[in-house]
Amino acid sequence: MLYERAVERLRRLARACEQTRKVRADEPFLRAAYVFGDLLDGADPVECLEVAFVLNLPGEEVAWGTQPPGTAWLVDFLELDKGGVAYVWRSREDPVANHHIREPVRFWSLDGVEEGVLAALAERRFGEVRAAASASGAAGGGVADIEAELRTALEHLRAVHEAYWDRRWRRVHRGVGRYPEHHLWEAVQGYLELLDARHGPRRD
Repeated sequence: MLYERAVERLRRLARACEQTRKVRADEPFLRAAYVFGDLLDGADPVECLEVAFVLNLPGEEVAWGTQPPGTAWLVDFLELDKGGVAYVWRSREDPVANHHIREPVRFWSLDGVEEGVLAALAERRFGEVRAAASASGAAGGGVADIEAELRTALEHLRAVHEAYWDRRWRRVHRGVGRYPEHHLWEAVQGYLELLDARHGPRRD
């Protein structure tokens, strides 16, 4: 994807995130959105737009690499399945940054679109992107504890493994092009990725 197209896609995504605030709910489900990866370094072309979405869910419900409950409509609403976007979910309780998400920059929150960040990216003023983020509080603070993420991932994997053949669980976890197999694979993949990040790549 060409750099200019990636920035425009990010801007459209920010506008779509803003529209989620119109969904009736006691508390907004989507709380913030961050960009990270090659786009912030000005890569052209960009292999994919990398974004992280902060959800109004506790940490134990947002295991790394999985699709937490209630996110299917967001994938559809934000058109994340249209291609060109690599997205991950984060809990409101955890730092956005971790072993994979490095120096994320917020481009949308419940306070609105981070216009300064988007303008700096559009004009390739990369030195000002993080300055604009810091000035508005849009820089992701802290890095998630990998041990805590591993515990959450393992607990989720055990729960999926235990419930996998339960008919009610399989019925609930089927639909919108997803099947129980997807949930099991994501639970395994997320846990192993964290394990590799802690110990280094496995030697096959």
